[in-house]
Amino acid sequence: QVQLVESGGELVQAGGSLRLSCTASGRTFSMYTIGWFRQAPGKEREFVAAIRWSGGTTQYAGSVKGRFTISRDNAKNTVYLEMNNLKSEDTAVYYCARNVYNSDWQRREMYDYWGQGTQVTVSS
Repeated sequence: QVQLVESGGELVQAGGSLRLSCTASGRTFSMYTIGWFRQAPGKEREFVAAIRWSGGTTQYAGSVKGRFTISRDNAKNTVYLEMNNLKSEDTAVYYCARNVYNSDWQRREMYDYWGQGTQVTVSS
């Protein structure tokens, strides 16, 4: 059984920064691509960023590229999402998830285990 736990979400002013963490249980964590998604009220859950198991390859949604950075520390079973220059439209619940197929990183259907989410609120 795999469990993912997100943390680090909070209320922040526009232009500020936050770092989210996603910590996983399970010995096979380092074998999988991990993605971050977010869901704002009344909207569908959307892809934010993902990182390959080795950490050498990353992918970002266009709306966050250049502002967000995803990284991972396999020794700590943790993936991070560094968010800078936050905007009000970044307000959402942020989820991390495991990509069981290690492909099609932007498709929700490729992810099997999800965390419970952490709330990020950006005030303008």
